[in-house]
Amino acid sequence: MTLTELRYIVTLAQEQHFGRAAERCHVSQPTLSVGVKKLEDELGVLIFERSKTAVRLTPVGEGIVTQAQKVLEQAQSIRELAQAGKNQLAAPLKVGAIYTIGPYLFPHLIPQLHKAAPQMPLYIEENFTHVLRDKLRTGELDAIIVALPFNEADVLTKPLYDEPFYALLPAGHPWTRLRTIDTEMLNDKSLLLLGEGHCFRDQVLEACPSLRKSDEAHRHTTVESSSLETIRHMVASGLGISVLPFTAVNSHHYAPGILEVRPLASPVPFRTVALAWRASFPRPKAIEILAESIRLCSATHSPTGPAQQTA
Repeated sequence: MTLTELRYIVTLAQEQHFGRAAERCHVSQPTLSVGVKKLEDELGVLIFERSKTAVRLTPVGEGIVTQAQKVLEQAQSIRELAQAGKNQLAAPLKVGAIYTIGPYLFPHLIPQLHKAAPQMPLYIEENFTHVLRDKLRTGELDAIIVALPFNEADVLTKPLYDEPFYALLPAGHPWTRLRTIDTEMLNDKSLLLLGEGHCFRDQVLEACPSLRKSDEAHRHTTVESSSLETIRHMVASGLGISVLPFTAVNSHHYAPGILEVRPLASPVPFRTVALAWRASFPRPKAIEILAESIRLCSATHSPTGPAQQTA
């Protein structure tokens, strides 16, 4: 039994697909399959139930994978303890961020962090919250940048900044005559939203009760997209309107006169962006420098926010 084989079964349990699990483990599918089968033969039990369409854990496999997860976390802790004896700011830091934060924060964060810790380059990954959560648990990532709420056993979180939402409109839209956009107005079928799985979509729906009712009653009346940038292009083309977090508002290359941005009316909806890391992570100085660098980024300093909600 090896740590590699344990990582194979944990990853396969998460992905439920041999090809995707092999890709995450950076091995070929036959290599992963042989490793899983070798461990099953050694233990004398089937960990996975295989069919042409699915890979599922057996009842005994569930317990084995749970324990394997703990072993991998402990092994990672050993590596991190060894690393802690070195300069905490002199090794790469593996940082993940959700899709609606990473592209807008990292261009500002990296220069700021380079000033504070020039010997600590970043390994960066952008993904969905649930994938980042899994990779944080297994040690594939050291810290992740997510939107609250985020609750996970043995994981610490530090709120970093509050990010208000803005309405994005094509130039010439009737609403551009308004100084602010009331969230009650955001129930039009031409509103462009991120697709299922993006937490920002859920946050927009939560902020706009009338929109949530419309979405539940007519789930196919809104246009959905996989990224905020694709949404921005569709808004620019005149297809509809959308809602963006503050850091994404000015991060584009469109000439003036194509897009218009309006603040949402009080109480301004917002999300809280936070840093999350394992409680056992032995480089607290690295986490401290990362958090402070994010706070110092100009991109995170919005002219409006929770403090202005009742103004």
